[in-house]
Amino acid sequence: MLVEQTKGGHTFGILANHIESVAGDDDRRDVSNTFLQPFFAKQYSGGRTLTLNFEASYDWEHEQWTVPMNLVYSKVRKMGSQLISFAAGGRAYLEQPDGGPDWGVRFVVTLLYPQDREG
Repeated sequence: MLVEQTKGGHTFGILANHIESVAGDDDRRDVSNTFLQPFFAKQYSGGRTLTLNFEASYDWEHEQWTVPMNLVYSKVRKMGSQLISFAAGGRAYLEQPDGGPDWGVRFVVTLLYPQDREG
């Protein structure tokens, strides 16, 4: 993963991986998939963030792209002593397999455990 955080509350980067079958039963289908997730996030005051990302995957066995684009708004809140990030967003598919979805929604709740940076 490559991540860059700049002054002004901007974070951008890319997550990438590839999964390849190398052994196993001959009657099991082969897997060869590449995943690319470029992202750009803008942090705002009050624990708010707006993120644009793509979760592109390519199936080399079937020569098929799946490319959803996500726009997500998140807000960090404190409940008691626990920090929690709440996020919601929409997804539009720029490319998908036949019969695949055109759009989607995402709701996320994340418990946050910040590290003590002094230790």
